[in-house]
Amino acid sequence: MALISNLCIFVLVAHFAITVVCHERPHQTALFVFGDSIFDPGNNNYINTIASFQANYFPYGESFFKYPTGRNSNGRLIPDFIAEYANLPFIPPYFEIGKKHLVHGVNFASGGSGCLAETARGFVIDLQTQLKLFQSVTQLLRNKVGETESKQILSNAVYIFSTGSNDFFAPLLANSTFQYSDREYVQMIMGNLTSVLKGIYKEGGRKFVMLNLGPLGCLPLLRALNLQIGVTNGSCMEKATNLAKLFNSALPEMLKKLEKQLPGFKYTIFNFFKVIADSIHNPTKHGLKISETACCGTGPFRGIHSCGGKRQVKEYELCENVKDYLFFDSVHPSEQAYQRYTELLWNGTLDVVAPYNLKSFFELST
Repeated sequence: MALISNLCIFVLVAHFAITVVCHERPHQTALFVFGDSIFDPGNNNYINTIASFQANYFPYGESFFKYPTGRNSNGRLIPDFIAEYANLPFIPPYFEIGKKHLVHGVNFASGGSGCLAETARGFVIDLQTQLKLFQSVTQLLRNKVGETESKQILSNAVYIFSTGSNDFFAPLLANSTFQYSDREYVQMIMGNLTSVLKGIYKEGGRKFVMLNLGPLGCLPLLRALNLQIGVTNGSCMEKATNLAKLFNSALPEMLKKLEKQLPGFKYTIFNFFKVIADSIHNPTKHGLKISETACCGTGPFRGIHSCGGKRQVKEYELCENVKDYLFFDSVHPSEQAYQRYTELLWNGTLDVVAPYNLKSFFELST
């Protein structure tokens, strides 16, 4: 896991000889984070956006931080738990790097963002813009620690992504049709994602971790929407889940192509679809009890996205014991679920994370 740079001390011996004593100085493997509200630690607190894409109000953050940080959960997110496992400090939001060290990594994720610039345009930091912010950070890093050490940090760092779901949400929530066929639309998303990965590779990145998409149609939000459009049993929205499956089929194909094209490019995929689906069907296996209804929200399944009362609908309910719940609000998992998923990402077997689990990926030298 550690990078090594040498700290050399020059010792004057007996007025004549100079002895050079070099000590190895370990560096933690850095973590750079990209994507959407699954990973956003509060970047959207700093941009001109709408309450739907923010979580900087109670009860968000209530369980761990005891105040709202901008994370869309009751506590920590997957990157926070990864940092703990990797002996790193919490990775700071991009807009707080003035107060923090860059050498451990930066989090660029923005709630509501997608791979496409058109997704929530004007209200989020889209993936291409996140790449530009990363490029500015690499320059800051070079200025801070020099060319050689920054190159070492960037090549050994882990780059993790959660993105794509919001590209499907907008047309689904509007109950409108896509301008393109589903496959064409997925290929557009993959094209944008590919260009961002290539941009990070050009800056020195080599180790990429991708979360695939969960079963989108089973989010409390989309179960509630299904009821609104006349699906009386409130089952999962099949259309949304099928789109997630299309994305999840295209993702490994795209990454395998990049592996062939780019020397030293390595990737691993966390099967978010599998672990969320398993949590819905077998919540007790993951230490949970309630998997269809959110802890915070209103309406059927608490699926109306009103948690905190700052969004379009002001009324909301809050569960008594959040530790029982898979979903904290109508879209986002609880801290308890995220902790469980990070354990699987860190130490999991090939059926949930492949070809590397994250622990071995952090230790992998480039």
